[in-house]
Amino acid sequence: MSFAVIQFPGSNCDQDCVHVLSKVLKQPVKWVWHKETDLGDVGAVIVPGGFSYGDNLRTGAIARFSPIMIFVKEFAAKGGLVLGICNGFQILCESGLLPGALIRNRSLTFRCGHVYLKVMRSDSAFTNSTPEKGPLRIPIAHHDGCYYVDPASLESMKANGQILWQYCDEEGVAGVDANPNGSVWNIAGVCNKEGNVAGMMPHPERASESCLDSCDGIHLFKSMLMALKQPAPVS
Repeated sequence: MSFAVIQFPGSNCDQDCVHVLSKVLKQPVKWVWHKETDLGDVGAVIVPGGFSYGDNLRTGAIARFSPIMIFVKEFAAKGGLVLGICNGFQILCESGLLPGALIRNRSLTFRCGHVYLKVMRSDSAFTNSTPEKGPLRIPIAHHDGCYYVDPASLESMKANGQILWQYCDEEGVAGVDANPNGSVWNIAGVCNKEGNVAGMMPHPERASESCLDSCDGIHLFKSMLMALKQPAPVS
């Protein structure tokens, strides 16, 4: 299953994603520059972390206008799998592919380190291969990672199963002390109503090999692979 990893000026986690997909999972993957006007024949798209356009104006606000985003939107509208990580999450929200917005951390400081994630549902295209054990241990690195959505939309997202991950403690309990950035309801990642577009602040590509002190992130990419292998529904 071929993957496309989008590159913007300022992307800095694109090579990490390519490494995990090509070297760890042995999948075909290609870089796609932000000015390209064709994704090609791919099964999934990764919008990686970094500082697109130097985070000028507002994180992700300029990248949303890059030519390739027109085709990412078309790909998503047809049911294609799209994952945004950190800055990629911000870009997907700015592009309207995901609800809500990412704003400055409540601490007003850059946060970097390992956090724990509670998987809220195990049947999504991004969580179906998560093992039934304790919370996932995955690192974060962001300054604008506080996820916000208005109260009415939050309740709708809960009802629709759009919240995929919550920040929690080592025991799996979500609370203020386990929230690294002040995100509403401890949200670490969400998906759209259709379930084919997701975004998350933590970096699963940085926790996909034992040498990185955690392999928990690999389950997300394995979940996407599993979803891609499922037969298309008969219309």
